[in-house]
Amino acid sequence: MAAQTQRAVLAGGCFWGMQDLIRRLPGVTATRVGYSGGDVPNATYRNHGTHAEAIEIHFDPRQTDYRAILEFFFQIHDPSTKNRQGNDIGLSYRSAIYYVDDEQKRIAEDTIADVDASGLWPGKVVTEVEPVGPFWEAEPEHQDYLERYPDGYTCHFPRPGWRLPSRSEG
Repeated sequence: MAAQTQRAVLAGGCFWGMQDLIRRLPGVTATRVGYSGGDVPNATYRNHGTHAEAIEIHFDPRQTDYRAILEFFFQIHDPSTKNRQGNDIGLSYRSAIYYVDDEQKRIAEDTIADVDASGLWPGKVVTEVEPVGPFWEAEPEHQDYLERYPDGYTCHFPRPGWRLPSRSEG
């Protein structure tokens, strides 16, 4: 019998870099890139309207949890820049958390409060927190892109020594 997995949908700029790093986390069982949080049905790379480039993550809650995934998400992208990551500018590259239930919403809001209190980023978090809607899978050429092209473009990087303290630790 297969283990029960949980789902997370996040947007933090170019989906290639997000997928390349998040797929390696212990407990992550599957990832795919696509478009979420917008207005165009059957979104595509050439026609995704107001959708963000997003990543759908499936994880084993016996090995990791939603909070750990969010902490890594906030480590690898700048959540204090509106509609931008690196050289990528525009609504497609916004920071967003698309929660699947009230517990994920609570954890997202708590994690954002910890990020804001930490001072680890130069400004306050602008990450949107919205209920998950349709996730439109991106075209095959966008899936696993940096595995196929290891020298391809990314603006996502783990920050050595980065650790998000909880407000209750202060």
